[in-house]
Amino acid sequence: PRHMDSVLDILDTLESPSWGGSPGTAAALGRGLGICSTPGCRAVLGEPPGTPERPPALTPGQWQLLTELLRHDPATPELGAVLAPDGSTVALGPLLAGIEAGLRSGGFGRPLPTLNPPADPLLAVTITEALGTSFLLAQGSDNNVTALGPGGCWDDVENPQNYTLRGPPSPVPDPVAIGAMDGVVLGARLARRPLPLAELLRNYYGTGNGSEAGRPPSSYRRRDFGALAGQGRLEKEVAAVLGVLRTLSPPPEFLRDVGTQEVATVAHRAAREFSERYVECPAIVPRCLWDARPYRGTPALLKSPLGSVFLHHTLEPAQPCRTFGACARAMRDMQHFHQDTRGWDDIGYSFVVGSDGYLYEGRGWHWVGAHTKGYNTQGFGIGIIGDFTATLPDPDTLALVRDELLPCAVRSGHIRPDFTLRGHRQLGHTDCPGNALFQEIQSWPSFK
Repeated sequence: PRHMDSVLDILDTLESPSWGGSPGTAAALGRGLGICSTPGCRAVLGEPPGTPERPPALTPGQWQLLTELLRHDPATPELGAVLAPDGSTVALGPLLAGIEAGLRSGGFGRPLPTLNPPADPLLAVTITEALGTSFLLAQGSDNNVTALGPGGCWDDVENPQNYTLRGPPSPVPDPVAIGAMDGVVLGARLARRPLPLAELLRNYYGTGNGSEAGRPPSSYRRRDFGALAGQGRLEKEVAAVLGVLRTLSPPPEFLRDVGTQEVATVAHRAAREFSERYVECPAIVPRCLWDARPYRGTPALLKSPLGSVFLHHTLEPAQPCRTFGACARAMRDMQHFHQDTRGWDDIGYSFVVGSDGYLYEGRGWHWVGAHTKGYNTQGFGIGIIGDFTATLPDPDTLALVRDELLPCAVRSGHIRPDFTLRGHRQLGHTDCPGNALFQEIQSWPSFK
């Protein structure tokens, strides 16, 4: 299966001392297979070695999977992605490029070159070259061409084989953005101290699809990436790497006749839009990833922007879910209850908030929900998984709603800037969203 666990099994084998492996083995193999095929990446990490042969330690099946995952093909970026235990889909190319840059900057392997003009090698091989390239190409095309996204869906979360993008691909679809952010976060960590990659990735993503061990560090990728490369720094580094590309001989075709001011404009737009989409806004797990049943009947369209947000707690399950596996199961259980017991067309909430760091798509932004009787066409219903009668969600989960979801929904035009936040109990005979949570939201800026 195209799951991170399959990759970790391969890394365990490649790094085994009995086979003469080391933390740099997988990164070097990846470059031989084509993960660093762009001009900027080659300028930083060097020309790739010759096409490698299968290491005797790997089975033919493992080698075939690794070859497919690491052979870079810009036309089909989804082929280089795997599903991680945290529910995110990660492109291995930028992840491994960041890992190699981190190891080498930390003194493990050949030193990295000094770039002219000065540019951060770690950001160059993960995200800034891809961002600059994508926005320049989109700028020269018609208005329907996107520079970021889209996301996609796996055919089977338990045994993922095929990932399908939900729209025309840009050079930075969601898996590439996620792999790049993880490459920056983990590359920066390896620059301080080399670690076996299998151990590093297991600790970062969690172990096993559906692990109950607790919220994995990868759920903080947006926060941690933002701390390392905020919007101002990202803008500077996109401009810098485009400057490096212009010094190459010959320069890439898309940079011909591009002036300094145009580079600055592209860098500003790329950094702003990437930060808004992947750093400031929370990640939303699509219905296909939590294995939602189809909607029954014909959904009614919402007319955005809406003026209200209604906050709920789910009550059942009573315990917050802290992993993708547990939250996805909770979503399925709620949908079954709403459809089979309540007789509704679908899960009632617009979105559901897990304590694993993610939002889960219910009815979504576009369809009328069944969350707040009499008011479903006027606002979005946000449910937080758990019973918050006596206790609160953890501070990170509260911040996810208050500081990320609500401002992002305003910026993206789904809710009005002067929207009103209310607890479910204000609009019906119910204790929802629980005494503790209702007390908490009364201090939020949009509460009325």
